[in-house]
Amino acid sequence: MSTALELLRWSCLLAGGFFCIVGGIGLIRMPDFYTRMHAASVTETLGAGLILLGLMIEGGISLVTAKLLMIGLLIFFTSPAATHAIAKAALLRGLQPLLAPREGTSSKR
Repeated sequence: MSTALELLRWSCLLAGGFFCIVGGIGLIRMPDFYTRMHAASVTETLGAGLILLGLMIEGGISLVTAKLLMIGLLIFFTSPAATHAIAKAALLRGLQPLLAPREGTSSKR
């Protein structure tokens, strides 16, 4: 059982680290504000969530795990809401996406 937990813990930590690295590369490589913001939100929600899950498995049943769970829930609920609010504020200020449809054209094909 201990080997299975170690394997699960390391797979969560490595997958979380992978998503954080990919999200960081996405922040550099993406062309506009909205796609960069998407890369950052995926990094924050999925990458940090998997890392926290791996750390919870490492901590076992303890106060540390409860604290990590609270941090994870905070990130899980606030990150998507904050990303949506920032995107809506940018759109209301007139920042158009790079591939926005032109005036008078239909976005449906």
